[in-house]
Amino acid sequence: MTDPEDREQQAAVCRLLLYYLNAPMAEGCRLRGVLPAPSAVRIAIHAGDDATGRTFLYEIPNDRVAPAYVPGMLRTVLAGTQYYSNNDISDAMGMTVIRLRPEEIALDPEPEQGQALTVLRALSDPGDDENPFLIGFLMHGDNLMRLYVQRSDRPGIIGADIRLTQTSTALIASLSTLIQEAQYQLPAPEDPHCDLLVDLTDW
Repeated sequence: MTDPEDREQQAAVCRLLLYYLNAPMAEGCRLRGVLPAPSAVRIAIHAGDDATGRTFLYEIPNDRVAPAYVPGMLRTVLAGTQYYSNNDISDAMGMTVIRLRPEEIALDPEPEQGQALTVLRALSDPGDDENPFLIGFLMHGDNLMRLYVQRSDRPGIIGADIRLTQTSTALIASLSTLIQEAQYQLPAPEDPHCDLLVDLTDW
């Protein structure tokens, strides 16, 4: 029987990687699956074209990597030449299994799209489908994103500008309160999609 913590980790990684089915994880590398393994998760990556490429299973231990770091770890591993010992290589279902050692991998910085996805996922969690908070977004400028939000207890749509490189968990958690603070509010004459702008780029 699978350990409950392993199952939670595997499910979290599976949810995170669903978003990568429509785009390459790295150049020439596409996601093909997420497989549970004892105390680990295995990510199936197909390298090369469909006819002549190969599929590899990258095994990541559950006890050393939080789910949120898995996409970055895969991007780093797939971006350049890696060397593995024979002890880290095996086979399963006709695929080469490569056991990763997270402590030896220096993660590449997350690209802008990945940072945006993290923020949007956190804000679009289906807590109340009848009164959604996040109703739109626009990536614009250098590392900037405008979030279109609406509070169920207040009229109007608010455009909240954030800087992706500075977005913290605290900002995301405080957003519904921050948009009410007058010090951040601005008129929005150039944006017909909101009634008010909130500038949180320096928060």
